[in-house]
Amino acid sequence: MNKPGNKKLAYFCLAVTCLVWGTTWIGSRYGAQKIPGLEVSYLRQFLAGVLVLGFFLIKGAKLPTWRQFKWLLMVGFFMFFLNNGLGTWAVHYISGGLGALISALNPICMVLLNLFIFKKKDSNKLTYAGLLVGIMGVVFVLYQNAFGPHPPGYIFGIVICFIGVLAWSLGSLLIAQNKLGMNPYYALGWQMFLASIMIFILAVVTGNNIAFSRIPAAVWEDISFLSIAGSIGTFIAFIYTLRHLPAAIASLYAYINPIIAILVGAALLHEALTINLLIGSLITVAGVYLVNYSLRKEQTG
Repeated sequence: MNKPGNKKLAYFCLAVTCLVWGTTWIGSRYGAQKIPGLEVSYLRQFLAGVLVLGFFLIKGAKLPTWRQFKWLLMVGFFMFFLNNGLGTWAVHYISGGLGALISALNPICMVLLNLFIFKKKDSNKLTYAGLLVGIMGVVFVLYQNAFGPHPPGYIFGIVICFIGVLAWSLGSLLIAQNKLGMNPYYALGWQMFLASIMIFILAVVTGNNIAFSRIPAAVWEDISFLSIAGSIGTFIAFIYTLRHLPAAIASLYAYINPIIAILVGAALLHEALTINLLIGSLITVAGVYLVNYSLRKEQTG
């Protein structure tokens, strides 16, 4: 049941969620064209994590227990190190719109993980239909792009982007199965901070790191946007949306984000905008909608 609140503000927060989360893919793509993508990711997560942790620690929040810390480390590994780290690395090689489209498969990946990893076979026919449609949409986009000229690392970018989405889905399932007993915003700060350290280590080991003095001012502005708006502000807006609007409406961001990313990427970064990409995106979004709808229908009986 949704809590009473300002519905106009809730819809505004939903609009902010759709717009900002859609454009963060383009912001990540912009930064990854100027400096290594992994560096963009660890700077984004470090700045956001420090700001959130600083706020709570100043207010007197206690440090996590060892049990909580281990859980935060594991969730941060899946949801920020693998998902955001690999996703930002991926958009050095693929378009931000394509990265957002692959990311939209998160609900489908969660169903597949439940089916094959956690052995939960209670999905209905509508769920399976959504799985098929969503996968067909992405396959359509990838197939249509398979025969054109691609920059070096294109396949690598697609593969690590898929790995990132799977990691986010697994992390979401782990969160649903565990109660940390912590303020979710405070826990988020720890996850981002810990993930930033892990991404930094990966960046150094793989040679995807440059001196801070070589980072252009425009990229620092881009990272600030990704940290403050994308990692902090939008998360707060999304939580407010979940608390004050029906889940069916709050989940609209999942369908709108990739479309925004594709359109903004075409407008600002001159990414390719083709009829095949739009058709494949609409097919994918339709599949994701069917999966979400079937899951909500199961939960409500």
